[in-house]
Amino acid sequence: MNVADRISAFVALGKRIKELSSEELEELQWRAKNGNNWFSEEAVAHALEGISFMLSPESLSSWLRNYSLNEKFSNLRVGVLMAGNIPAVGFHDLMCVLLAGHIASVKLSSSDTILMKWIINQLIQIDDRFASRVEQEEMLKNKDAYIATGSDNSARYFNYYFGKYPHIIRQNRTSVAVLNGTETIRDYLKLGNDIFQYYGLGCRNVSKIFLKDEQQLQEFLGAIQVFEKVAAHHKYVNNYDYNKSILLVNGEKHLDNGFLILRASESFVSPISVLFYELYESQDQLEKLLESNASKIQCIVSKDGDFKNSIPFGTAQSPAPWDYADGVDTLEFLIHLN
Repeated sequence: MNVADRISAFVALGKRIKELSSEELEELQWRAKNGNNWFSEEAVAHALEGISFMLSPESLSSWLRNYSLNEKFSNLRVGVLMAGNIPAVGFHDLMCVLLAGHIASVKLSSSDTILMKWIINQLIQIDDRFASRVEQEEMLKNKDAYIATGSDNSARYFNYYFGKYPHIIRQNRTSVAVLNGTETIRDYLKLGNDIFQYYGLGCRNVSKIFLKDEQQLQEFLGAIQVFEKVAAHHKYVNNYDYNKSILLVNGEKHLDNGFLILRASESFVSPISVLFYELYESQDQLEKLLESNASKIQCIVSKDGDFKNSIPFGTAQSPAPWDYADGVDTLEFLIHLN
């Protein structure tokens, strides 16, 4: 199975996902939601749409032209410990390992077994040579390299056990938005998608905004009222009720529109249903602040992507295949294992 065969198989997978019938999609959505209540129908559909976009011939061509992939299969086994915070979040690592020609020894997250097993099975149906290239295991011992995604606490555990092997170990990250005061209602709606997609559970979800004037918050809260449907999700609203009660008991200043709480904080990672905000005086000052905290930030969004190193509002949850988690080039790491 040469490089062209591997790429063709992933293109076919993207086409398969894109051409799912409504009945097939509904069944998959139901199964995924039954396995994890956070995986709503909308969340699953968006995740599959994102994978299909990644696997378009144009996206794969733009991405892979910058690499010299191993023409033949290798016998190296790469242990992949997958996260399960959003649907199929481990797919990109799996794809990178297989495109690089290695064997993927994967430990699926208990929160995301349905979708990942379905994707693996689809890939094997497309080309059964992948059957011997994907191993699903509970204990990833004695692998040649490791890719692990988890919390700051689990990262310390991963470093202890896997640090002596070639590895990529990811920790907690979040995303932020920069407002310059010229935003329109349309901009707020796009930003709302960056905040509420996957109920804020992803590292690419915006958990904090930076702005120059607190008065803009009222306009922002009014504009995003259309996202109040998130409060219909029992787990989300439980988080909202809990966080609101804590703030009220403690008498902490905050803003609230019935489903999202805004609170001033210098921290970056906010609880589910809470959005932190912080005022800034100048763009230079904010650039320095964000650069000094780069290890905590997955991506920055701003109006039209005008702020330094940012992407436009509304695009945080639509990463291209070259938008690597933590900014670490996974494919380059895997290619050089040989």
